Amino acid sequence: MINFKEMGQMAVPQSVSAVFSAYASFATTMMLIRSLTNELLPAKFISSLTSFYVYFFGSISSETMFVIDESSGLSGNEVFQAAEIYLRTIISPSTDILKVNKTARQESITLSIYKDQEITDYFQNIRLRWRLVCSEDPHDKTEKRHFELLFPKKFKDRAVDSYLPYVLKRAKEVEEKNKVVKIFSLGCAYDYGGGTWGSMYLDHPSTFDTLAMDPELKQWIIDDLDRFVRRRDFYRKVGKAWKRGYLLYGPPGTGKSSLIAAMANYLKFDIYDLDLSTIYSNGDLRRNLLTTSNRSIIVIEDIDCGVQIQNRESDEANGGSNDRFTLSGLLNFIDGLWSSCGDEKIIIFTTNHKEQLDPALLRPGRMDVHIHMSYCSPKGFKVLASNYLGEEATEHRVYREIEELIGDMEVSPAEIAEELMEGEEMEAVLGGLLNFLKRKRKEQMKEKEKEKRREGDDKIE
Repeated sequence: MINFKEMGQMAVPQSVSAVFSAYASFATTMMLIRSLTNELLPAKFISSLTSFYVYFFGSISSETMFVIDESSGLSGNEVFQAAEIYLRTIISPSTDILKVNKTARQESITLSIYKDQEITDYFQNIRLRWRLVCSEDPHDKTEKRHFELLFPKKFKDRAVDSYLPYVLKRAKEVEEKNKVVKIFSLGCAYDYGGGTWGSMYLDHPSTFDTLAMDPELKQWIIDDLDRFVRRRDFYRKVGKAWKRGYLLYGPPGTGKSSLIAAMANYLKFDIYDLDLSTIYSNGDLRRNLLTTSNRSIIVIEDIDCGVQIQNRESDEANGGSNDRFTLSGLLNFIDGLWSSCGDEKIIIFTTNHKEQLDPALLRPGRMDVHIHMSYCSPKGFKVLASNYLGEEATEHRVYREIEELIGDMEVSPAEIAEELMEGEEMEAVLGGLLNFLKRKRKEQMKEKEKEKRREGDDKIE
């Protein structure tokens, strides 16, 4: 009698053995074919065959990698900057290491991707993986960063045409909502800012509401700024770089720095404070200015006395040499070919003595707007009094007398603000300010009398 159970138990091992035997035979055959192919066929033919396969059937690899460097030439890479902001919004609980940051002016803690960490994103049913890679430059020992973006190869066009524009748009929305204005300075080590710029958060509280300036002039400046930021297409249509130049001039203490801070806080533009005494050549100037970001304010304070700029005649005599910092080099960046590098930038010069500036700096297209920062006016004093003492200060018995004195003399907003900070009691503070103004007015009248006598003596001679 046949025992089918025993036959079944014997058949299983024989079947498995046959499969392994067939696999080993196939693997040996393939290795032999590969070896014969490499030996008999030229390497060039094999390479051409591989290219033929890739062209018609796609790459053997199923993924594409985009490498996004932190900088693009001398300028920052906007895609890298956008990715850095965007990835903060999609961090998952599975990420092992995160960078934690918070400044005094931020409302909440910021989490961002740390080096060698990976974040996965999904867009239109595409799985995309981001990784931040950091390395040291062997030449200058500085840290170099780039993002690696991996995704299925067949979605490359969609990644370029749809996903990356989405990242740029989303990052801009997040940045505008949460941005805290920074001030950059050359050679500072507070934070990485691109190039040789260091930065820290701008903690200047000045706004257009608190600025001691005539309301009409203040509103004109606000309207001018609004018109500038919305006219990108207009600037391109007329063939002009998207920038605007302001010259702030007037006596010390009239609020030039406060106006700059108010403009930055209003537009949420970073400030780049350029000290010309740290610039040694035209090339040095270009390298530093090209690393400034878009939507920023470049400030050159006290341009009349900050540094002795080589005049244009000497520059031309030297054949336009780039071995020194010249006025021509500065003008070329403001209004020449280099001025088109970067968008939505404001350039501000300040000076106490407009008459001492080279006329080449003042012409339209370089400094589009000239704003005279004058001594305090009665309207400006009303803003100061309300800011420091409250609205009720304008109803005080000595307020009108102070207002009349200010309208009849030269006193800076900074001097008045200093007096308003002398105490907390309104009566004492306004009384002290009144006495200060009376003393200062007497001194100014004596100085005018001396000036008249000197002029009379000159006429006699």
